[in-house]
Amino acid sequence: MRSVNSKIDFVGNRKWFFLISGVIILAGVLSLLVQGLNLGIDFKSGTRIDITMDKPVGQQAAQAQLEKMGYANPDVTTGGNGQIVVFQTTETLDSGKVEQIRDQFSKAFHQKVQVEEQKVDPVVGRELARNAIISVLVASLGIILYVTLRFEYRFAVAAVLALFYDALFIISVFSLLQLEVNLVFIAAVLTIVGYSVNDTIVIFDRIRENMDREKPKTWEELTALVNISIQQTLVRSINTVLTVVFAAAALYLFGGESIKNFSFALLLGLFSGAYSSICIASQIWVGWKWRSMQRPKSVPGS
Repeated sequence: MRSVNSKIDFVGNRKWFFLISGVIILAGVLSLLVQGLNLGIDFKSGTRIDITMDKPVGQQAAQAQLEKMGYANPDVTTGGNGQIVVFQTTETLDSGKVEQIRDQFSKAFHQKVQVEEQKVDPVVGRELARNAIISVLVASLGIILYVTLRFEYRFAVAAVLALFYDALFIISVFSLLQLEVNLVFIAAVLTIVGYSVNDTIVIFDRIRENMDREKPKTWEELTALVNISIQQTLVRSINTVLTVVFAAAALYLFGGESIKNFSFALLLGLFSGAYSSICIASQIWVGWKWRSMQRPKSVPGS
C-alpha cells in the first residue's frame, strides 16, 4: 500500500469531537425542555403587525402606545433603525383593530404610518408545524436513498446523523437565545441541510476514491486514508463555506428585520455543517467501517 500521511490527525481526535458535540446537544436539549422554542405566529394562532413609519420610534415608546390601547405586556420589536415596529399577539385581530393601531401610532408620533398584517389561526398553525417536520424527514429520507445508491449505507447513515446534529444545533441556539422560530427559520434549516450534505458528499467521495486505490487492511492505514481524504478536500470546503458566509453576513447586517433570523440561522448552519462533515460524519463512518472490516468473512462451502 502506498504510504499516505496527513498533517492533522482528525480521526485520532474523534473522541474529543464526539464529546464536544455531545455537550452542545445536551445543552440544547436541556434548553428545549426548560425554555422551549419561541414560536412565531406561523406555528400558533395570532396576528403579526408590521408598522412602518417615516421617523424612528423607540421600542418602549411603541409598547407604551399599545398598552394605552389595552394590550398588556405587548410583544414588540423594532428594526430598520427604529422605523419598523413589529407587534405580535396571540389574539386574532380583525381589520378594525388593526386600523385602530395605525391611527393610534399616527396620532401619537405625528407621522404617516403604514401597517401590514399577518394572521394565522390554530388549525393552520398546527398544519404548518406538521408540514415543517415532514419536510425535514422527507429530505433526510431522500438523502439516505441517494447516498446509499451512490456510495453505501454506512455513508448514508453517517451523513444523516450529521444533518440531524446540524438541525438540532441551530434549534438549540434559537432556544437558548429565545429567537423567533417561523417558516423562514424552517427554510434556513432546509438550506443548511443542502450545504451540509454537499460538504459531506465531497469528503465521502474522496474517501471512496482513496479506498478503491489504497485498499487499507489495518486501522492505521484506514485512519491515515480518512485523514488524508479530509485534508485533500479541506481547502475546498473552507472556500465554499466562506463564500456563502460573506453573503449571509451581508444579509444579516444590511437585510430587513424579516430575514434577520434567517441570515443568523444560515451563518450558524454553515459553520456547523462544515464541522459536522469533518468531525462527525467522517468519524462515525470510519469507526463503523473498521468494525465491519474486523468481522470474519464467511468461507463458501463451509
